[in-house]
Amino acid sequence: MSIFIYPLIFFGIIIFISSFFIVKQQTAVVVERFGRFQSIRHSGLQLKIPLVDRIAGRLSLKIQQLDVIVETKTLDDVFVKLKVSVQYVVIRDKVYEAFYKLEYPHDQITSYVFDVVRAEVPKMKLDDVFVKKDDIAIAVKGELQEAMLEYGYDIIKTLVTDIDPDAQVKSAMNRINAAEREKIAAQFDGDAERIRIVEKAKAEAESKRLQGQGIADQRREIARGLEESVEVLNRVGINSQEASALIVVTQHYDTLQSIGEETNSNLILLPNSPQAGTDMLNNMVAAFATSNQIGEAMKKTTKKDGNKTDKQE
Repeated sequence: MSIFIYPLIFFGIIIFISSFFIVKQQTAVVVERFGRFQSIRHSGLQLKIPLVDRIAGRLSLKIQQLDVIVETKTLDDVFVKLKVSVQYVVIRDKVYEAFYKLEYPHDQITSYVFDVVRAEVPKMKLDDVFVKKDDIAIAVKGELQEAMLEYGYDIIKTLVTDIDPDAQVKSAMNRINAAEREKIAAQFDGDAERIRIVEKAKAEAESKRLQGQGIADQRREIARGLEESVEVLNRVGINSQEASALIVVTQHYDTLQSIGEETNSNLILLPNSPQAGTDMLNNMVAAFATSNQIGEAMKKTTKKDGNKTDKQE
């Protein structure tokens, strides 16, 4: 008898241990009895009848994500691939529906995403797809939310995470964008160049105005100085013609002196004709003679003024 007792005890221990099972946090376990739904067990240590009850399946109650890539055509006949991310979760109170009503939830969700995206995107142009991607996501969520609630799934959020047109289309879009930016850059360069030209013209005009004003002031002062010189010479008995000749000679010597102060300067006098050279020489001689006469006259006048002063004393 003892030979049969030990196997029975061992078998009993195995049966007793198998009657306990552990359910992890955020997990639901479906228990069946003889192939029929018995109960749903949640996290913790659970008990079932050995050889009668069995664990039919486990469902995660965590938020899950399914990425669906859909290729479709836009209103302007551009093929584009959209990546739609669907975040969903099994409703805690509807584990039975999620387990028994829907065998392949991923396939069901994918089918609805394809249906909605291929209904919405063909109504939009490619540029609008980028701008209105949130509208596409909202449309997908609305359709999925209504359909999947019946099967015990709640759609948390849907996101259009990627929009990928054909490579040639992307290249064309980049060229258009680059051309537009170059156009704007050229406009800015043109505006800057126009401003520089205008400001330069204003500066040159102001410079010319000030230069002309300076020349006018210089000539005015020269004329005033010549006038004063003639008046001084007239007061000592020199007429206007002689005074003008003296001033010309003085300016001539001042010019020669200024040229001589430069180290590497050359002066070339080119008369128009021999007669012109002779006339120039005669004029210079006459000017020297007039200058000597003026000097003698000024000396005599100075002596007379000095004698008068002595007599008065």
